[in-house]
Amino acid sequence: MEWYYIGHYGQLGPLSKEQMEELIEGSVILADTYVWKSGMGQWQTADTVHELRAALQAAAPFAAPPPPPMAPEPQRPQPPAARTSFAPQPKPYTQPQPQPNYPANPNYYRTDMAYAARSDKSRVLAGVLQLFLPGVGRIYLGYYAYGTLQLVLFLCTFGLMALWSVVDGIMILAGTVKFDGFGRVLLE
Repeated sequence: MEWYYIGHYGQLGPLSKEQMEELIEGSVILADTYVWKSGMGQWQTADTVHELRAALQAAAPFAAPPPPPMAPEPQRPQPPAARTSFAPQPKPYTQPQPQPNYPANPNYYRTDMAYAARSDKSRVLAGVLQLFLPGVGRIYLGYYAYGTLQLVLFLCTFGLMALWSVVDGIMILAGTVKFDGFGRVLLE
């Protein structure tokens, strides 16, 4: 006999009875899956077909997942007890208040810059290198990826991207770059 079933991808078959039983074992065919074989008048669910009932009962312990665990009962708040002592009571938790506005200085969080690690790199040398050798000043400071990108773009565009390195060199000399690539404070 040739069996057919309707799965996720439509009508599948022809299959032997052994193949159908293997699909039932693998939970591909479930009790509510429609099946048909030659001699049947119409499609029927697998649990109504006598030949497949034994295989469905054997696979039943594996087909159904266990029921989900019960949700814990929500706790109801208890009414406050009458105060019997005059000891200070702990204050309930409140949301923290928003912080005041900080100045526009981007390094406001670095209040310890006087105590921060000092870089052994020179800002002036990095700026001059950046002006005349695109990307080399950034590599000298420890920004290897940034400097390599500038150098490669300079070479690939036959010098057209030199403007980026010149502007970057001026920014380094002007002091807008405050740290080297390792987070240490740049000195003059």
